[in-house]
Amino acid sequence: MKTFAKGGVHPAENKIAANAPIEVMPIPKKAYIPVSQHLGAPATVVVKRGDMVKAGTLLAKGEAFISANIHSSVSGKVAKIDEWIDTSGYRRQMVIIDVEGDEWEDSIDRSETIIKDIKLSKAEIIDKVKEMGVVGLGGATFPSHVKLMVPEGKKCEVLLINGVECEPYLTSDHRVMLERGEEMLIGIKILMKALEVDSAMVGIENNKPDAIQHLTDLAKNYPGISIHPLKVKYPQGAEKQLIKALINREVPSGKLPIEVGAVVNNSGTALAVYEAVQKNKPLFERVVTLTGKSVSKPSNFLVRVGTPVNELIEKAGGLPEDTGKIINGGPMMGKAITSTEVPVTKGSSGILLMQKKESSRMTALTCIRCGKCVSACPMGLEPFHISLVSRHQKWEDAEKAHVMDCIECGSCQFICPSARPLLDYMRLGKQTVGQIIRNRGKK
Repeated sequence: MKTFAKGGVHPAENKIAANAPIEVMPIPKKAYIPVSQHLGAPATVVVKRGDMVKAGTLLAKGEAFISANIHSSVSGKVAKIDEWIDTSGYRRQMVIIDVEGDEWEDSIDRSETIIKDIKLSKAEIIDKVKEMGVVGLGGATFPSHVKLMVPEGKKCEVLLINGVECEPYLTSDHRVMLERGEEMLIGIKILMKALEVDSAMVGIENNKPDAIQHLTDLAKNYPGISIHPLKVKYPQGAEKQLIKALINREVPSGKLPIEVGAVVNNSGTALAVYEAVQKNKPLFERVVTLTGKSVSKPSNFLVRVGTPVNELIEKAGGLPEDTGKIINGGPMMGKAITSTEVPVTKGSSGILLMQKKESSRMTALTCIRCGKCVSACPMGLEPFHISLVSRHQKWEDAEKAHVMDCIECGSCQFICPSARPLLDYMRLGKQTVGQIIRNRGKK
């Protein structure tokens, strides 16, 4: 069974919502839509207070090279453009809309007819993906049109589709592959046309046999697309680990997948590309898993961007009494949110309500130099050393130890018998060293 070579761990899968079909979430009474839901520069607001908007109306334009357009997910009146708390815990600029009905822009094809014929050219596809504000839905939210613009001198040989969903608890990608598989495969063909490649490989962990079988059957009608079961091992879905597992190539330190002839996209992103290109639909809704061991109705919701998280929690049966933390994302790479009033964004793959006993940290003990964190690191780093030098603010040493190669998967902290906060210091080191490198480049 294919997998990556270095490191990796096996946390409990807890795919509680795997059998819950996608349910359409009711439209919120008020939507809080951030102007930055992507990696890169925030978009520039193009509406003003009092403006009437529809679902699909452009709210903010991504003007920087790495940025993305933001569209309204609802119809109604722009109440104000103000700061509101987001999933990071900070107040960010948002377009706040009082919802009235559910009117969509006339240009969006709302029919359920699946359109297989791809009429747009390579350049038109890239422009449409940009116009519709599509970003990577696997968590990083990198603007998808930028990924499709292969740098001069480089060539994409294969498109890799990440259907792994190795993060415990999360099942949104699993449901998309089962329920929207046909559209997803057409989305993959669109991406192949934009990248001018003849081959696409879809990697799926073998704990999703129904999705593997379903897509294998569908792919028979889509030449060039192959489905590949992968061994269950975290973080199998990380970009560099997926590349190693599927095509046995290693991305050099500090480089991007295109260096080894690959471009990686998430399965949910492929669906968003289909809707953008074939249906003229901007990315303003996505599937979100709402789950947890004490949640009365673990669910997968199709949610409009800007919907407050507390509305998802209520729809899934309310906040359990034993909730210790609310996590945006999964338990390994997700981050705790400070308020349930934060809105769902393009990057919200799941909301996890963790039990107190599950979410409380053990007391950190002295490092016993067992080397388990080194063995678990999928990037071949020395987390015990990097976290130590980061803790003591020795940023030059952290850079020399390749802190920038850390993918923040949390495998080191998960495996540590002394419960050391390794990931916390790895993140601190990466953030600080990254800023030092950027400042150095400005000189």
